[in-house]
Amino acid sequence: MAYICTMPDPIPMTKVHKGRGAVSNPEGRFESTRRQAEDDGWYRDDDEHRPATEVREELARSVISRNESPDIGFDQALNPYRGCEHGCIYCYARPSHAYLNLSPGLDFETKLFAKTNLAETLRSELSKKNYICKPINIGSNTDPYQPIEKTWRLTRAALALLNECHHPCTIVTKNALIERDIDILAPMAERHLVQVFISINSLDNKLASKLEPRASAPHRRMQAVKTLRDAGIPVGVLVAPIIPALNEKDLEAIIERAAANGANSIGYTCVRLPHELKQLFREWLEQHFPDRATHVMSLIQQMNGGKDYDSNFATRMRGQGIFADVIRKRVQVACRKVGLHRAWDTWLDTGQFVPPRMHSPQGELF
Repeated sequence: MAYICTMPDPIPMTKVHKGRGAVSNPEGRFESTRRQAEDDGWYRDDDEHRPATEVREELARSVISRNESPDIGFDQALNPYRGCEHGCIYCYARPSHAYLNLSPGLDFETKLFAKTNLAETLRSELSKKNYICKPINIGSNTDPYQPIEKTWRLTRAALALLNECHHPCTIVTKNALIERDIDILAPMAERHLVQVFISINSLDNKLASKLEPRASAPHRRMQAVKTLRDAGIPVGVLVAPIIPALNEKDLEAIIERAAANGANSIGYTCVRLPHELKQLFREWLEQHFPDRATHVMSLIQQMNGGKDYDSNFATRMRGQGIFADVIRKRVQVACRKVGLHRAWDTWLDTGQFVPPRMHSPQGELF
């Protein structure tokens, strides 16, 4: 790898930025050059140098991705956006930005891509003669209701199409913006075509503001659970990810409140740190929790066979070892007390699917 000395970067290499999760912007693992910022005394810490959100349009050739991982509960996925403004420091999708020659750090949460032809491409894929209807998960990689969805409305366009052709889907989000689309989701729920999952991994607003700086606050997400349930929409809660010695103390309280607000299921995962995420998460810990950074990483390693991350399909979601076993039993006991089952067990009806018609200049004459 080549090392290139450059002029001072306007963004310091390691620093807390208000409203952002990552504290640095390291090169992705595929980069052939590396930049190193040096402070020459001219840097000023003011609003002018805060990294702004940039959204670029992308014309996607396909929008449905297929999943073959045995530990994931769906076969098809749809992600309207690349990158995510929520800025969750633990996000396992961060390393995917390296494929775009961008950093999994600040770039992942500031340099975003909107698939502006998503609805048209989805219609084309669903109308193919060899298409087999299976539930599509929306938001498996990046959040479909991140703040830029307010402007771009790509998730809403996809839902409108799925509703039109009676196609089932699941949705994963940590943003209360999903309440905007109740007018589409409620009719789909009546026909057993949708299951929503709200991700809530802490009840501590101060911790959440550091972990997930631009996601809805935990209490607001819990309110969204109730709002969706009151509208007749099945909604589960994902306690994900659980980070030992950081947010796992809220585990039982989250499950209890989820049940009280009408959740129909509970799921959980333990924190995963693939590729560049190892460095990013360590930097974040040192900046925000220097007193326990070593302890947190030690527990994470104990749950991954002594490594920061173990990609084994059998253990990567839930971890291994004593601490992972304790978390699993805590979830089981808490769910049993409130009468909730595990996530992804909800039945969705694929038999109603009617392939959408492609738009034609001749309209609906033929």
